[in-house]
Amino acid sequence: MMTLDVIRTDVAIIGGGLGACAAALAAASLGKRVVLTEATLWHGGQLTNQAVPPDEHPWIEQMGATASYRRLREEIRAYYRSHLPLTRAAREDAQLNPGNGWVSRLCHDPRVAVAALNQMLAPHALGGRLFVLRMHEPISAWTEGDRVVGVVVRGLQSGREVLIEAPYFIDATPEGELLALAGVEHVIGAESRAETGEPHAPEHADPHDQQAITVCFAMEHRAGEHHVIERPRQYDVWRALRPEGWPGSQLSLTTVRPETHEVLERGLFESDDGKPWWTFRRILDHTRFEPGFAASDVTVVNWPQNDYWVGPICGVDAAERARNLEAARELSLSWLYWLQTEAPRPDGGVGYPGLRLRGDVVGGTADGLAPAPYIRESRRIRAELTVVEHHIAHPLRPDGPERFADSVGIGCYRIDLHPSTSGRGYLDLGCWPFQIPLGALIPIRVENLLPGGKNLGVSHIANGAYRVHPVEWSVGEAAGTLAAFCLERGVSPRAVRNTPARLDELQSLLVRRGVELAWPTLAPL
Repeated sequence: MMTLDVIRTDVAIIGGGLGACAAALAAASLGKRVVLTEATLWHGGQLTNQAVPPDEHPWIEQMGATASYRRLREEIRAYYRSHLPLTRAAREDAQLNPGNGWVSRLCHDPRVAVAALNQMLAPHALGGRLFVLRMHEPISAWTEGDRVVGVVVRGLQSGREVLIEAPYFIDATPEGELLALAGVEHVIGAESRAETGEPHAPEHADPHDQQAITVCFAMEHRAGEHHVIERPRQYDVWRALRPEGWPGSQLSLTTVRPETHEVLERGLFESDDGKPWWTFRRILDHTRFEPGFAASDVTVVNWPQNDYWVGPICGVDAAERARNLEAARELSLSWLYWLQTEAPRPDGGVGYPGLRLRGDVVGGTADGLAPAPYIRESRRIRAELTVVEHHIAHPLRPDGPERFADSVGIGCYRIDLHPSTSGRGYLDLGCWPFQIPLGALIPIRVENLLPGGKNLGVSHIANGAYRVHPVEWSVGEAAGTLAAFCLERGVSPRAVRNTPARLDELQSLLVRRGVELAWPTLAPL
C-alpha cells in the first residue's frame, strides 16, 4: 500500500485560480495556516495561466472592488512603473493601461500579474502561514458524513501523492473538480426553466449546455517578416466550418454582435468603429514605452473565432475531455494560421505573415498557447441560496436588483454567455450591479467546503455575470474570510448565515477589511 505524505493545515485551497489567491490572502492575514494547490506553474487562473486580461465594470477605478483587488491592480501598475521604461506620460498616468486594450482599463502581460500576485502572497509564505504546491492536481477526496476530511493531490511531474487534511476546504479549481471528488451536490450546465423560473433557461435541463472554452494566445506583428506556423492538423476542418447562426466561416473576421446578433464587421488593424480586433485585448502598446523597448505591440487572442463550442470538457469522461481540449488548441492554432495566410487585407492582398506567436508571454508552452484553457463555466454548488436571472437582470427588474441581507461582496457585469456546447448562440442581457449573497457560498449539505470561484450557487444564466475577474476574487476573499472566522469562533458557515448576530459580525469584519457589501444607486450595464 502506498504511503502518502500528509500535510495538515487550517484552510486547504484546492486549485489556484484568482479566487484561490484572494482566499489565501484573506485566511492567512487572519492568522490561519493555508495550503494552496495549483495544477500549473502559475496560480492566478484566468488572469495568468488562462491569459485573459481583466473583464471589469466601468466603475472599477472608483468603486465595486475589494481593497485587496485594488491592491492587486496597483501592484500590476507599480511593476510597470518600477521595472519597465514607460514614457513620462505613461508613468504619470494614474490609471495606466499598459496595453491600451479597449476591453479593460488594465490590459497587461500575464507575467506581470504573476509577479504581482507573488508579491502579495510572499509575506505569508515567508512567515510560514502559506504553503503552495504547484503542478499538483486533486485526484480523490475523503469524507465523513457531511464533512470533507482530506483531499489527495498528485504531482504532475513527480507523481508523488499528498494527503491534505484540514477543517475547511475551498474549491478554487477552474471547473469545480473538488465538488465532484467529494460528492458535493452540484449542477453542471443549464438548469431547466421549471427549476429556476428563468425566461432564458432551456425547457429541459442540459448538462452539456456549457459556455465555450477558449485557448488564448499572445502574438505580435512584425511587418515584412515571415513567422507563419506549420499548418495545423485540423486546419481544413475549421476552415470549412459554417456554424449555424453565424454569418460565415468560423475562421473569418466577420462575427455577430452578442447583444443583438447583428452582423459585425471588424478588421484586424482597422475598423469603422475604431475598435479593431488588434486592440481588443492588446496587452502591450509599444507607444507607451520608450523608443526601442518593444518592436511591436502584443495582443492576446481571446476572440469569438477561437471560442471552442463543439463539445464540453466538464463532466465528461477522460477521453472526450482530452479530445475536446486538443481540438480547442487546434482551433486556436488554425485561427492564427488563417490570419497569417488568408485574412483579407485592405490593400487587396491576403494574410499577415508577420504575425508572430509569443509563447514566452504565456510561460513558454510547447505549442505557444496558454497553458490552461479559459474556463467560463464551472460545476456549481447546490446552495442554500441560488442567484438566478430574475435577481439581477435589468429586463426583469426595472426598479433595481435583489437586495441580499447576507451580502458578502459585490460585482457587476452584463449577463454574457458565449456560444454553448449545446448549440445555443450568444445570450447577452443587461444587468444591474449586484451583490454576492453568503447563501450562495454554502452547500445545501456539506458543512466545511466553500466555493472559491465560479462554482458558487448561481444558475447557468446568472453565471454569465458572476464569472469575471473581480467577482471571482470577491468570492474567494469572502470564502477565505469566512473559513477563518468560523475557525476562530468554532461555528459553521451555515450557523453564521442563520444567526443574525454572527452574520453581522462577519459582515463587519469584511467591511473593516475593505469589502464593499452594497452598491450606491447606479444605472444597469
